[in-house]
Amino acid sequence: MSHCCETNPGAKEGSAAETARPGPREMSGILGAVVLAPGTRLASAVEFFVFDGPKVLLLLTLVVFAVPLAVAIGIPMYSNAAGIIPVVQALLGKGAALGTVLAFMMSVIGLSLPEMIILRKVLKVRLIAVFAGVVGFGILVVGYLFNMLL
Repeated sequence: MSHCCETNPGAKEGSAAETARPGPREMSGILGAVVLAPGTRLASAVEFFVFDGPKVLLLLTLVVFAVPLAVAIGIPMYSNAAGIIPVVQALLGKGAALGTVLAFMMSVIGLSLPEMIILRKVLKVRLIAVFAGVVGFGILVVGYLFNMLL
């Protein structure tokens, strides 16, 4: 007799009650392991909260500090390239400038704070600062360049 039947004496072994009991636990384990889930949730939030039309263009294209702000927002996030794609797609769909979105995506992947904490175990703080400065400067250049050209 399995553990299910011990807690539910009316359930027979192999019954629907015994079979369905571990379902939600197994489903949450599978869904919790999906790598794209955080990016998908953030993309949904962007789709829901960001306004359409001229407001987005005003906020994300014409603002001089859009690229540094996008980099600053991306630094505390931790994701991989596949996990950030839904967010990028949502931002571009709402009319954000390509350079700003690219800078955001690169900062999430290349300059994330959790990544710097991991690097601290193998590199000195000064070397991490040089790395962050060079990569950050490159991200800003790419962001502004794409915003000017496109």
